[in-house]
Amino acid sequence: MKKTQGAIAVFIGAASFGILSTFVKKAYEQGYNLGEVTGIQALLGASILWLLWFIWLAFGKKSTTSLQKPKSPAWKILLSGVSTGAVSILYYKCVQLVPASLAIVLLMQYIWIGQLIEFIFFKARPDLKQILVIVLILLGTLFATGMIEEPLSSFSYEGLIYGLLAATAYSIFMIVNGRVGNDYSAVHKSAIMITGACALIFITLQPFTLFNLEILNGILPYGILLALFGTVIPPFLFAYGLPKTGYSLGSVLSAVELPVAVCMSYLVLQESVSFLKWVGVFFILGVIIWKNLVKSNA
Repeated sequence: MKKTQGAIAVFIGAASFGILSTFVKKAYEQGYNLGEVTGIQALLGASILWLLWFIWLAFGKKSTTSLQKPKSPAWKILLSGVSTGAVSILYYKCVQLVPASLAIVLLMQYIWIGQLIEFIFFKARPDLKQILVIVLILLGTLFATGMIEEPLSSFSYEGLIYGLLAATAYSIFMIVNGRVGNDYSAVHKSAIMITGACALIFITLQPFTLFNLEILNGILPYGILLALFGTVIPPFLFAYGLPKTGYSLGSVLSAVELPVAVCMSYLVLQESVSFLKWVGVFFILGVIIWKNLVKSNA
């Protein structure tokens, strides 16, 4: 029963990430820019997480373990939040330049980019199965992005570059997140990380127009949705569900982000998704599932 509850939590958390690009596209359609969209998400996300953390401190049940002061310095977690902010900036810029269904496929390239980073910096040499997974994902990407059907000139090269940079930043986030601040609670760690992301966004993009009441009132509904589904709900659900499902099953369930994002772009944004693109999407999804099932059986 607990494993089933955990699986549902992880599934919903991953699906929450999958619908973000649709909300971002809708915000762009209303005339809001990259700085305003990323800024409102980070600002509201950090505010909600800190509020939840202070509520937990005031009213939550505290075990002996939770009362122990974390040994990791908070500044390291704050600095690691820069990678989270970079993902938002680069991915949402990609969404601005290419269809949302293409942007999510580009973001999913973090699977092999992360292994490349680990090989270069941590000397973690991929085995034959991992290399096969990389080749298969790249093959599926050719179909899912439409590169098989359409000439390269029809793509925004700038959008493709931003998408791959977003995948690189997401890979760095995954690597750093697993190594920093594990002695903090999920809420406390998330609050510090999103604060770091918020600082990066406000320093680089300077979305100070958000403090204009007219703009703030207009973008607030999008900001609430992006903050909840991007920075608040998924960390909670993953923190609850992953210990119950285990890493392998959790990774399989997390892959639902890809088809959810493509379905939302097709149904809500009315983007064209051809049969071959669907084949590519579900091929990549199948490779991810196979990769994690093989790992769990090894």
